[in-house]
This record gives sequence, C-alpha cells and structure tokens, in this order.
Amino acid sequence: MQVVDQKNIEKRLLFYLSKMYGQNIRKGQKYKETNKCIAILFTDFNIDKLKPIKKYKTKWNFREEDYSDIILTDTMEIHIIELSKVREYSENKKLDIWVNFINEVGDFDMSKANDQIKKAKEILEEISGNEHEQYLAHLREKYILDQNNLLDTGYERGFEQGIEQGIEQGFEQGSKQERISIAKEMRKQDYTIEEIQKITKLTKEEIEKL
Repeated sequence: MQVVDQKNIEKRLLFYLSKMYGQNIRKGQKYKETNKCIAILFTDFNIDKLKPIKKYKTKWNFREEDYSDIILTDTMEIHIIELSKVREYSENKKLDIWVNFINEVGDFDMSKANDQIKKAKEILEEISGNEHEQYLAHLREKYILDQNNLLDTGYERGFEQGIEQGIEQGFEQGSKQERISIAKEMRKQDYTIEEIQKITKLTKEEIEKL
C-alpha cells in the first residue's frame, strides 16, 4: 500500500519484486523450481504514466515489444490498483466490493458485504481497539502527513520545471530525519527492532545506534 507519491514507485516496485524472486530459489535448486512471484500495489494517488488508462486495476507481464500478445514469462507479475480511480471505473465485479471496502473503510455500506468482508471488518475493528496498534497508526499517519508536506514544498520550488534531482535529494534527507525521529520515539516506548523496522524502513543497524 502506497499513500504518498514519491515519483519513484515503478522502480521501487520492480526492486521489491525482483528481490522477492531472487530469494525464491535456494542453493542447489534448479531454475524450473522457482515459484511464481506476484506483486500487488495499492496506491492512494494516480500514477503519472497510468493516467491515460481508463481502469483502476492493471496487470503487467514481460511482453515482446511488437508482439504484445506473447508473454515471455509469467513467473513475475505485477498488479496495480489505483484507489483514486475506483469510483470512475468501477465495473460491478467482485473485486470492486473489496477495493471499495479498502478505499472507504468506515463509510463502506456493509449491506453490500459478503461473509469475507464482514470477517475483515471484525478483524479491523479488533485491531483498531488495540492501544498498541492505535499508536502505530498514529505514527503512520504522522509520517504520511510529513511526507506530503515535503512533496508539496518540492512542487512549490519548481518540481515540474526541471529540478527533480535536487528536490528528490531534499526529500530523501527530510524523510530520513523524520523516520529517525519516529524510531527514537518508538525505542522509548519499548517497541521491538522488527516493529520499528516495519514502520520506519530503517535498517537494524541504524535503529540499534539510536
């Protein structure tokens, strides 16, 4: 799930998928023994390159340039769901119900829910009532707001006028400092290294030094 548009989601997605595929094979195994790897990305924004596509869910494979009906391999596959497009391009399929549930959460009309969604709603309410999870949610929300603020600042300084590199450098520096601040606060609250890594994306070594 990606809620902040950092203008690099395509590269990050390919990195995570290729890393997952690389970890898929163990020493001594044969290539034919590798499992299929599927990456599913939910975004809370429109991806620039996908704006001309008039549907909210897209599926990506490795295809030949001129013979696009021929897939080289389906071993790696990407599915992208742009939540901002759901209302406009809903097709009244089963997937629409799940995506609308994710997109609307508290405002979702439960009269449209099937048994699986009702169960998901129960689990979500259970998690929401957990003080530990509430604190993590607060940190996530704070991080998202700070990221959006940094991105807005980048636009004001001329992001679209050809200084993308400088803005990205400033963004990364600000992002890193904010994540370090969150990690420090979480260490005070006795969260585990693994929990802090999950929220801040810092390395274990970076967290241990705080």
